[in-house]
Amino acid sequence: MSVEPRLDWFERWALYSPDAVALQDDASGRAYTYAEARRLIDRAAHMLRDELGVGPRDRVAVLATNEPEYVFLLFACQKLGAILLPLNWRLAPRELSWILGDASPSLLIHQRQYDDVIAALEPDVVPRRRLPFDGPDGLIERLLDEARDTRPVEVAGEFDSPCMILYTSGTTGRPKGALITNRMVFWNSVNTSLRLNLVQSDVTLTYTPFFHTGGWHVLTTPFLHRGARLILLPKFDADRILELVAEEGVTILFGLPTIMEMLRQSPAFEATDFSRVRYAIVGGEPMSLELIREWHARGVPIRQGYGLTEFGPNVFSLNEEHAERKIGSIGFPNFYIDARVVDDADRDVPTGEVGELVLRGPVCTPGYWQNPQASAKAIRDGWFHTGDLVKRDDEGFFYVVDRKKDMYKSGGENVYPVEVEHFLRTHPKVRDVAIVGVADAKWGEVGRAYVVLEPGQSMDTAELLEFCAGQLARYKTPKQVEFIDELPRGDSGKVQKKLLRERAAATGG
Repeated sequence: MSVEPRLDWFERWALYSPDAVALQDDASGRAYTYAEARRLIDRAAHMLRDELGVGPRDRVAVLATNEPEYVFLLFACQKLGAILLPLNWRLAPRELSWILGDASPSLLIHQRQYDDVIAALEPDVVPRRRLPFDGPDGLIERLLDEARDTRPVEVAGEFDSPCMILYTSGTTGRPKGALITNRMVFWNSVNTSLRLNLVQSDVTLTYTPFFHTGGWHVLTTPFLHRGARLILLPKFDADRILELVAEEGVTILFGLPTIMEMLRQSPAFEATDFSRVRYAIVGGEPMSLELIREWHARGVPIRQGYGLTEFGPNVFSLNEEHAERKIGSIGFPNFYIDARVVDDADRDVPTGEVGELVLRGPVCTPGYWQNPQASAKAIRDGWFHTGDLVKRDDEGFFYVVDRKKDMYKSGGENVYPVEVEHFLRTHPKVRDVAIVGVADAKWGEVGRAYVVLEPGQSMDTAELLEFCAGQLARYKTPKQVEFIDELPRGDSGKVQKKLLRERAAATGG
C-alpha cells in the first residue's frame, strides 16, 4: 500500500506550532500564525467553492503584488484541486490578454491598483466572475470577516494534479504555461530543505514577484513546509531589506547577482548586522568573484545555484565553501535529481566537454498547458531538455557555459528576442529586426535591436520605443537601437546573431 505525501501542511503546523508566525506583511504590519493561516486557507477555500463556483481544474487568475492572502489562495486552490494562475503585473494589457485567452480562467482576482489594466484587456478574455483583492468587499476583507466559515475543507487535489500555471516567454514568440504540480512543489521543498539545511527557526524575505517561480518555490513553499517564517515585501527595496535583515533576524537571503549588487551599493550595507544570516542563495546567472568577496567580507557566505520554472526550480547548489574556488560553478544536482550532459544525439559527452543539460526527477513538469508539441520537445524518454549548454569538470562540478539559444536576462527577467522581434515587425515601417542581449551595468543585460526599415521609410529610436510603450513590458523593450541596411544571414537564411553580438561588442553596445 502506497501512501502519498500530505498536501495540507498548515493543518500539521497548526497542531505542532500554532502560535509560530508563518507570514508577516511588511507593508501593513499584518502577521499570521500557522493556526490563523490554516483557518484563513479554509475560509478562502469555502469562498472560492461555495460562493464563486471554483472546482477541480478551474483556473483562478490573480493580478497582485506579494500579499499573505495570495499565499492563502494557493493553498486554498490546492485543497479544491483548482489551479492558481499568477499574472505578471509588468506585462502590457495586450500580453496579459493572450495569457488569459490561452488559460481561460473561470475567476479573476485583482488589486484595485490594476483596474486600468483590467479595463484595457480584450473583453472576450476577461472572466465573467471577478473579485477585488483589496478594498470594500474584496478578498482581504472577506477573509478577515469572522462570520465566514472556517471549518476544515477536505483536500480534493491529488498529488499529481497541477496546482499552478506559470507562464514563461517562449522561443516561438508566445508564452508557454508551465504546469506546476503538487508533486513538484513537495519534492522541490524536500530537495531544498536537504541541500540548504532548513530549520523551523529560519527567517527569510520574499520580494521576488509571485508571478515567478522564484517568488513561490525558491524559499516560500519550502519555508512553509518546514514551519519557518516568511516576511513578504510588495517589491524590492534595498534599504528596507537591509533594515529587516537586522530587525527580524533574517537567516537566509535570496537574490540574483543584480539584486546582491544593489544591496551592496546601499549606504546601509556596511552598517547592517548580518550576524544571523547563515548564507545567501544566488541564482539566475554567475556572480562575480569581486562581489562574492564583498559579501564574504561582511560574513555572509554565498551559495550559488541553478534552476528553471519547469524543473524544480531548485536544481543545483554550490556549497558556500566552494564559492571562490569554483567561481562560476552551479555545483552539484540536488538530492532527488539526476543530471546528464549530452550531445545532439542524446549521448553523454566526456568530462570537460560542452553539451546540453538534461534532467530527470520528481520535480519535472508534466508539460505545458494546451501545448503538446512544446511538451514533447522538452520531455523525451523521461528526461527534461533544458536547452542550456553546460560542462562538468573532473571533480563533478557543473558549469553553465551558455543559456538557451538567444535568450538573455534583463534585471533577472528572461527575455526571448523572438517574441519582441515578432511584435516590432508589426510596425508598418519595419521590414526586419533582430535583437541580441548586451551587457548593462544596472540590469545585467538589455536588448539591442538591429532594425531594417522598409524602403523609403525613416524612423528614429524615439519613434520605435514609443511604439513599444504600453505594448511590451519595459524589461522586454530594447534599450538600444541601431538601424542597418540588412541583417547578416547564413547560407540557410537564418540571422547570424553571433555577428550582431560581435558588432555590439565592437561598438561598445
